[in-house]
Amino acid sequence: MVKGYLDHLVVERGLARNTVAAYRRDLARYTGWLTQQGIDDIADVHSSDIEAYQMSLASGDAEHPALATSSIARMIVAVRALHAFAAAESLTPDSPAADVSPPSIGKRLPKALSIGEVQRLLDAVDRTTPVGLRDAALLELLYGTGARISEATDLDVDDVTRLLDDPELGLRLIGKGNKERIVPLGSYARRALEAWLVRGRPAMIAKAGRTSPALFVNTRGSRLSRQSAWGIIRSCAQHAGITTEVSPHSLRHSFATHLLDGGADVRVVQELLGHASVTTTQIYTEVTVEHLREVYRSAHPRARA
Repeated sequence: MVKGYLDHLVVERGLARNTVAAYRRDLARYTGWLTQQGIDDIADVHSSDIEAYQMSLASGDAEHPALATSSIARMIVAVRALHAFAAAESLTPDSPAADVSPPSIGKRLPKALSIGEVQRLLDAVDRTTPVGLRDAALLELLYGTGARISEATDLDVDDVTRLLDDPELGLRLIGKGNKERIVPLGSYARRALEAWLVRGRPAMIAKAGRTSPALFVNTRGSRLSRQSAWGIIRSCAQHAGITTEVSPHSLRHSFATHLLDGGADVRVVQELLGHASVTTTQIYTEVTVEHLREVYRSAHPRARA
């Protein structure tokens, strides 16, 4: 039944593979817990069982640590979706999870780096080596386009070579749900990509002794993974002396926040980020308003008593 639901997410809803993989992990834990309770039929699950499962996520067990509220909420959403699917497919008369609400979590504003921190991050890269040229190109691309890390690592060389000769062309990104969008490629990202493709990537591929269509490759010549890209960003942040946690999404958040700070329309930012709804993008407007408050409090002589 779970396999059928996952197939539904791929075929009918067209969800990204990373999203489906997250559902698979969350539901594997859920079904494993049901098995421990002696429940092996979806029709035998009651709302009290799901409530008990939610409590077990909060308390943890010998194999799993207690989860944060946000993680519990995500996992219960997956459980609710599974049971809703079972009811829609007439595998159960109704959904026992319909009345089980995920725990509420406070709204967390995305953490963006300051423009100065972004500059320090980019300056921290040693651009005299093939690895450094790759890292610089990756960072410039993420900050310059607002791309998700998976969108960047999924790019092939052919996706960008034509753009280097024509500054009017945009970069084609494939986002969540296989949705395509075109984003401008700024001059800094363009130059960093050109340096990587001309001086860095050929040397790395030659040393690895293998070929790959991937734009970003590791020292073995294989496509750079999301996890490796994450490590690159953290390492560069450490070299830059940035003490706050920096992730690939930090650069995406910074991209959106700095655009809005610069006067960009929220709907333009929505299109650049590939958000399905402007509501998702509007959280960044709250970030900029909070930034204005902080500047006002620190700069105006009569802002504080």
